Amino acid sequence: MPLSVIQSIPLAVLGAMAGLMLRGLDNNVYTQVGRVLRVGLGAKNALLIVEFAKAAREQGKGIVEAAAEAARLRLRPILMTALAFILGVLPMMVACGAGAASQRAIGTAVFFGMIGNALLGLVFTPVLYVVIQAIRERVAGAPRSAPSAS
Repeated sequence: MPLSVIQSIPLAVLGAMAGLMLRGLDNNVYTQVGRVLRVGLGAKNALLIVEFAKAAREQGKGIVEAAAEAARLRLRPILMTALAFILGVLPMMVACGAGAASQRAIGTAVFFGMIGNALLGLVFTPVLYVVIQAIRERVAGAPRSAPSAS
């Protein structure tokens, strides 16, 4: 299921680019460092949703039901991580003084990238899972349900 995770990565870049345009900052080395950081955290969030959906699917739930349950179960932890991360980089985004330009560039890329990934990732990652899993099952067949312990 790595394709579901990989396809959700551009969502982190969209938020970062929108934030840079909104604040009138250029795309430089510092914003690229911020994007690399965002890609890692965005992939982690997507991976958690996909893993939970895969486990639910293997328990015999439908594809859409498994994706919805995974998104519901991971909503709170992802939002808590995102909020902590967003508030943590807020001082960098509004920095002033020596070296402030580089701090603002990294802070802005990470701040807006995290917002974009948290909002868009929670919606599109389950959708991508449903589409890719449906294609996979059409080609390879449905997974077997886990045997119940009796």
